[in-house]
Amino acid sequence: MLRRSALALAAAASLFAPAAFAADTIKVGVLHSLSGTMAISETVLKDTVLMAIDEINAKGGLLGKKLEPVVVDPASNWPLFAEKAKQLISQDKVAVVFGCWTSVSRKSVLPVFEQTNSLLFYPVQYEGEELSKNVFYTGAAPNQQAIPAVEYLMSKDGGGAKRFVLLGTDYVYPRTTNKILRAFLHSKGIKDEDIMEDYTPFGHADYQSIIAKIKKFSSEGKKTAVVSTINGDSNVPFYKELGNQGLKATDVPVVAFSVGEEELRGVDTKPLQGHLAAWNYFMSIKGPANDAFIKKWSDYAKAKGIAGHKDKPLTNDPMEATYIGINMWAQAVKKAGSTDTDKVIAAMAGQTFTAPSGITSTMDPKNHHLHKSVFIGEVKADGQFNVVWKTPGPVKAQPWSPYIPENKGKKDEPAK
Repeated sequence: MLRRSALALAAAASLFAPAAFAADTIKVGVLHSLSGTMAISETVLKDTVLMAIDEINAKGGLLGKKLEPVVVDPASNWPLFAEKAKQLISQDKVAVVFGCWTSVSRKSVLPVFEQTNSLLFYPVQYEGEELSKNVFYTGAAPNQQAIPAVEYLMSKDGGGAKRFVLLGTDYVYPRTTNKILRAFLHSKGIKDEDIMEDYTPFGHADYQSIIAKIKKFSSEGKKTAVVSTINGDSNVPFYKELGNQGLKATDVPVVAFSVGEEELRGVDTKPLQGHLAAWNYFMSIKGPANDAFIKKWSDYAKAKGIAGHKDKPLTNDPMEATYIGINMWAQAVKKAGSTDTDKVIAAMAGQTFTAPSGITSTMDPKNHHLHKSVFIGEVKADGQFNVVWKTPGPVKAQPWSPYIPENKGKKDEPAK
């Protein structure tokens, strides 16, 4: 009888054992849109994760086991992100998930990760205003992208803008970022009558009237700049319409937070020369670390026949953030000797990794955000960016924007 009870207990325990140790592999979830409006941006991040997994496996894997990717397609459908996250965690038993682009997709999955005490690595710039024990944010917080970009536009080198158009896709990231930017502009003496704010839905394709409104707004006597938080494939018609209406960077510069090398792939960039993007990485950054990253990606893209990249391989900021994240996670697993969530969280504190930008990225020991350098680049005729401004070194993230009064007193630490 005792033997049967012991066997029953052992069987029950095995149902709840971490999957990474119950199988011959460690499963890694990949949660990126491979279809729908965000596929233009997210598909390449799936491939970046797979490339990094191949590299780690070629070096012997982790804890004596190979990494096994489990790829799902939430199809730019925000509720589906949560369903796919549940599937990865509960059915596929992954040890970690790399995924999401939009903040609405991250907000959708956040309760899933917190309720199951699982790990998400989120690789894209966002609006801040969030700290979760179960998320590592490897993209930029507002003070690592949005605020420096607007400060640059206001500076002499950036054109001395006095009026601003805050143009975005209609969801949480653009609206919250623009709330922060409006408060920041107020602190610099910019009045509401010198701020135009407008939003378009995901997948919006007709920017003719909006560009006309921007031209009219900019003709009223003060230097005007556009801050774009447009996301996904809407960037293609937006930039095409900029060119069609002859809105040049010398007249009204546009700085984008979600447009990089990949989003400009299908656009004639010759009329867009001089328009700007703010990121923590550009493909054009010179140095041995970036040369090595670009070569790895080029070789991988050609070997795997990745659409677009096998002939014209491009790298961008979210790819770099993804690559940093999975490598830091692997380092933390080795340090912890386990894929257990709480042990990995503890081991992630203070992790460092030499980023493709050549700068050492550090995971903040408290707030789960990377310390990141900021770069502002001008669009070149070939679709690459010429860096025109950068911070002297890495900047610590401020997840809670100090420009929003209700943030007073909030602690810079993730939830316990």
